[in-house]
Amino acid sequence: PRAHYDYDLFCADLRAVLDAGRAPAHVLGYSFGGLVAQVLLVAQPELFASLALLTSPPDVGQVFRGVKRIGRFSGATSPHAGASLMLWGIRNNLNRVPPERIAFVRERFAQTRRASVDDIVGLMKRMPDVAEAVAALPLPKLVATGRHDLWPEAQYREYAARIGASIAVYDTGHSPCETTPHQLVRDLLGLYGETDQTPRE
Repeated sequence: PRAHYDYDLFCADLRAVLDAGRAPAHVLGYSFGGLVAQVLLVAQPELFASLALLTSPPDVGQVFRGVKRIGRFSGATSPHAGASLMLWGIRNNLNRVPPERIAFVRERFAQTRRASVDDIVGLMKRMPDVAEAVAALPLPKLVATGRHDLWPEAQYREYAARIGASIAVYDTGHSPCETTPHQLVRDLLGLYGETDQTPRE
């Protein structure tokens, strides 16, 4: 138990999942989960066979600053205010997603502690700069995103190049795992196939 959710706590949860299976594992980090996966990868690379970042913020530090249109205002908001704005947008379905999708997202947030959402937004405003350390690790990496995601495609391409990852861009939004699952699986299988080749120098 601790006062706040932090990177150590989320990394401990991910480590527990990986320890329960066979290491090394193929890890896909979705959105904020991709930030956690990178932090743990640098700390314990032996747990990872590959890393896929799915619409995970393509930046370090204050990652919201790159968000389309409103990113330049994100530094002035508190984590609680930022979380409130995000939850308001979800409740009002500002992205106009289908009814069954918005019902699922609303229910997911109804089952999530508000303190967790606030703290995650705060953590996303201070992501450790692990990009160089991630780039230095010789395991296959993929950055996958939707063309209509929160962050610009160009920023995803720049981050993929920075960490030595391949890039896949789909004609969708923040959840390619739901909206373009076959294309994502194709690219993940290609990524996993790289681990069967001769290890990189």
